[in-house]
Amino acid sequence: MVRILFVCLGNICRSPTADGVFRKLVAEAGLSQLIESASAGASDYHAGAPPDARAIAAAGRRGIDLSAMRARKVTPGDLKDFDLLLAMDGMVLDHLATLRRRASRGEIGLFLDHAPHLNLRDMPDPYLGGDEGFERILDLAEHGAKGLLANIRRDRLG
Repeated sequence: MVRILFVCLGNICRSPTADGVFRKLVAEAGLSQLIESASAGASDYHAGAPPDARAIAAAGRRGIDLSAMRARKVTPGDLKDFDLLLAMDGMVLDHLATLRRRASRGEIGLFLDHAPHLNLRDMPDPYLGGDEGFERILDLAEHGAKGLLANIRRDRLG
């Protein structure tokens, strides 16, 4: 089993969107028994809350249901429980690097590094913007998730 954790700041926009998109691709590929994913936030601002209503609506229009997800804060234990923790931006990656000093198992990186053709490393945070920002992060998540799945198949599943 390969376990992936997507991490953004509050766990209500970017990371649940990336997780939802990735889960859909994994299911479509018939790999749900081999690959598992979840999401978390660097902060506990929204702990226990569902994803932003705009994220739920945008994902729903693409056949992805985020409504059952609940925000939680990433912990040092996640570095032991997950094989790969993927940050949505450099600030969150720095936070993961700090946590990693306490637990050394999990590999960390940036989610959009799995879509190098985008020439974008940080996924923009749509929280303070309009609906179009949520469509944009879905587009970016689709590219990142496709690249991530291809890399997992190549490097971890053989």
